[in-house]
Amino acid sequence: MAEPVRLSKLMSERGLCSRREADSYIERGLVFVDGKRVSELGTKVDPDCAIRLDNAAQAQQQQRVTILLHKPVGYVSGQPEPGYQPAVTLIRPDTQWQDGRASQAFHPTHLKGLAPAGRLDIDSTGLLVLTQDGRIARQLIGEDSGIEKEYLVRVSGHLDDMGLAQLNHGLSLDGRQLRPAKVSWQNADQLRFILKEGRKRQIRRMCELVGLKVVGLKRVRIGRIRLGELPPGQWRYLRDDESF
Repeated sequence: MAEPVRLSKLMSERGLCSRREADSYIERGLVFVDGKRVSELGTKVDPDCAIRLDNAAQAQQQQRVTILLHKPVGYVSGQPEPGYQPAVTLIRPDTQWQDGRASQAFHPTHLKGLAPAGRLDIDSTGLLVLTQDGRIARQLIGEDSGIEKEYLVRVSGHLDDMGLAQLNHGLSLDGRQLRPAKVSWQNADQLRFILKEGRKRQIRRMCELVGLKVVGLKRVRIGRIRLGELPPGQWRYLRDDESF
C-alpha cells in the first residue's frame, strides 16, 4: 500500500491549486476527499484518493485573473530593486491594451496576490505573465514544467557550427547541465531560442560560454500564447478561450 501524503502537496501535484491555496481551502472546509469534507491542516491521504473542491472554491478560482504584459526594458519582473520599478506597477486602467477584444475591465482587486509566473531580466523585454492563479503559476514555473518559452536574441561576436551545437545541447550552468534547447539563426545577427527552463540570466550566460554578447533579448511566446501585437508597456487579460 502506498505511503500517505499531505493533502495540500497532492492537490498541488495534481494541478488543482498551489500548496498555499490548498491550505486555505482545507482550513475553510472547502475540500472533499473520497466524498468526505477535510478541514484539518496537515491531513495525510492515500495518493490515489479522489479530491474535489467545493463549489465556492471553484468559483473563487474562476474569478482569478491572469495578465499578459509586454515588459519594457528597465522594469524588474519580481522584487523591487533600488531605483527600478517592478513590472506590476504597469498594470493600470490607462495601460490596458484596447484592441477591441478586451474580455473584462480592470478592477483594483485584480492586483491582490498578482505575481509574476517566471522572470524576465531588467534589460530584457517581451511577454511577462502575472497571475493570481496558483495553478497557472505551477504550470509555467513548477519544477516539472515543460512549457516552451521562445526568445529573439540579437548578438554580437562570431558563432561557428560547433558553438551553435553547444547552445542546443551540451552547456552547463552552476555545475548543472542545461536541458536541450532549440537554437537557430533568425537572421544575420539574431538567434531564436526555445527553452523549457528558466535559469537566472540563462540565455545571456549561454551566449557568453560560446563567445557571444547579447545586445537585445525579447520573449515572444510562452507555450501557446504569443506576444503578438501587444505594445510595450501595455497589458491584457488572458482570455477564456486561451491557455498555455
